Formats: sequence, C-alpha cells, structure tokens
Amino acid sequence: MSKINQIRDRADDADLAVDRFASESFQAAEVVTLSGGHAVHDTYSAFLAPLLPVLIEKFSLLKTEAGLLSVFLQSPSVLQPVIGHLADSISMRYFVILAPGITGTMMSLLGIAPSYLVLAIFLLIAGLSSAGLHAVGPVMAGRVSGSSLGRGMGFWMVGGELGRTAGPILLVTAVGYLSLGGLAWLMVGGWAVSGILYLRLRAIPGHDPGAVKALPWRTALHSMRSMMLPLSGVLAARAFMSASITTYLPMFLIDEGASLWLSGAALTALEAAGVVGAIVGGSISDKVGRKVILLISMVCTPILALAFLRTSGLAHAILLPAIGFFALSTTPVIMAWVQESYLENRALANGIYMAMSFIIRAVAVVILGRVGDLVGLRQGFQYSAIIMLLGIPLVLLLPYQNNRT
Repeated sequence: MSKINQIRDRADDADLAVDRFASESFQAAEVVTLSGGHAVHDTYSAFLAPLLPVLIEKFSLLKTEAGLLSVFLQSPSVLQPVIGHLADSISMRYFVILAPGITGTMMSLLGIAPSYLVLAIFLLIAGLSSAGLHAVGPVMAGRVSGSSLGRGMGFWMVGGELGRTAGPILLVTAVGYLSLGGLAWLMVGGWAVSGILYLRLRAIPGHDPGAVKALPWRTALHSMRSMMLPLSGVLAARAFMSASITTYLPMFLIDEGASLWLSGAALTALEAAGVVGAIVGGSISDKVGRKVILLISMVCTPILALAFLRTSGLAHAILLPAIGFFALSTTPVIMAWVQESYLENRALANGIYMAMSFIIRAVAVVILGRVGDLVGLRQGFQYSAIIMLLGIPLVLLLPYQNNRT
C-alpha cells in the first residue's frame, strides 16, 4: 500500500507541475537558439545520404553495405533512454553544446576515410554525439515552450529539417568545389556554433529544477507501456517510407538517370517542405490533437509516394515537396505527445521514443537496401508505401492526447 500511496503522491505532484508548466510563456529566443544548434548539427548528419553514391563508387559497395553505414550512424541511439533518464535528474547541457562540433568533425572527415572500417568508426562517433543531442535537446526546448509544447517541438524540428535541407546541397556543392579531401574544412563551422551555444545556453537549465522528482525507472517504464507499444508499431510502419524518401532518394534518382547534383537538390526540396510541415503540424496539433495530424500523415504520405512512382518530370517537382510536407510533419507531434504524457520523466520518455525511432528506422534502412539490391529501389519504394498504409489502424490504438498542458 505504501508504494501505491507513493505513486499517487507523485501523480498529485505531477499535476501541480503540469499546472506550473502550463502557465509558463513561450520563450522564443531560447527555443530559437536550441533550434539553431539542432539545424547546424543536422546539416552535418545529412551529409551521409547524398555522399553514399560517391562512397559506393570509391569503395565498390553493395547497396546493403551502403545502407549499413546509416546504421552505424544511428545505432548509438540505443543509449538515448539512459541519457534521458540521467537528464531527468542532472544537467546534460553539454551534450547539446558540443554536438555540432563533434558531429561536424566526424562527418566532414568521411571524404578522407581510407577504408570502410574507418568510415564506420567516424559514423559511430557522430552517432554518439547525435544521440546526446536528440535525447536532451527536445526536452530543453520543451521546458522553455510553456503550454505551447507542440509549437516548441515544431520549432525544434524546423531546425532539424533546415539542417537536413541544407546538408545535401552543401555536401554536393562542396564535393564539386573542394573535392572529397576538402570536405574536412567544413568542420570549422560546427565548432564555431558549439562556441555560440556555450555562450547562449548558460542561462537555460539542462534539467528542470522545479519539477517533481522523477519516478524510478522501472515504475516509469511500466507506466509508458500503454503508449510505447502501439507507438513502436506506428514507427515501424512509417520507417520504410522514411528510409525511402531520405536515405535512398538520391540513389533512386541516380538509378533513374539523374545527376548527383540533381539528386541532392531533390532531397533538399523534400526536406525544405518538411520544414513547413514540422512547424504547421506541431502548431496545429496543439489545437486539433496529435492523433488527427498523425492520421493525416499516415494516409497522405504513401498515396503521394505511389503517385510519385507513376509520374515524371514536372509532376515529380510537385509531388516531392508534398511528400516531404506530410511525411515530416509528425515528428514534433509525436515528441510533444510523448513529453506531455510523462512530465515527471520527460527526458526518459523522449529518449525511449527517439531510441525506438532510430533503431526501427536503422533496421528498415538495411532491409530496404537489401530489397534494392534484389529487385530495385523502385519496387522497394512501392513496398514501403503499402506498409505505411497497412499501419494506419495502429494509430487508433494510441491513447488520446493528454490535454493537461
């Protein structure tokens, strides 16, 4: 009985914390600072997809081996729940501050890597840096977003989408002017931004000192099962489509006859539309609910992708941004949904979600790469769209949005 009473007391304290949280205003300067750091970090992490065709040629890789490089970059995400659990109690601010510099260095060195093994090592280090940023950064942004959590997560994701928009075009342009060896100079920008973040983030707490004490991790994990289990199914249904339109889009377009520059520009156009989708989806979900936006994305994205596979030319130029808008609009929605549902363990909940997302997507990348080797990426893209459509009923199993915020 004492344990039950303890949990009830914590729940009452959490309700008070929610009331305090809801009364806070949206701190735009702090949110934009965090979003800017996210943008620069993800600019560097976005180098891999457009660089894959060059690495395939340089090291004579199969598509499966090329897709496995993405797994090396994403596999450290399994540590995000651990990082998140620590961040619920102590400040992990430096994970956010150092991430642009560390990730920028590793991704800029890919061009001079002498072997596949060195490529893997560079990507693992970059992945560790990315795991820290994505476990802690969204929670810091959420805490300075007040009651507009969806809006705050939208801004956070806008930073990521801007980075993934700029990354491909910056990479292919840099390869054209600097060659592969010259990419190493790009790391300077990452360390400059880390310096700026150090100066700007000193006033933002790495954890919420006024929040209720976090639940023990076993108790917290038990309480999260009702959301995380169906959410993992939704993520799995979406993962193949996500891998298709991001990791493999440049390779698909090159296989279809496009140039390296045009394939990078196409990925940039898709990610640019995702910037709009992230801020629109996150903001609207504060009003209409998270589940509504997620359902719209699950329906529209695969239908548009199937249309893309059956058209060409001008239709591609119209459909790609539309795919990016709907496909990438849901990440801030899900992040806000997870955080508002478990305010006493926000960083742990966010870390679990991010780890699930990255791991599931990494598996999908490898499977899709193998499908591409066997039957071609066009067929793989079609399978991805069908899988996403089949995942729509899983959204209905998710709990309703916690409207306490």
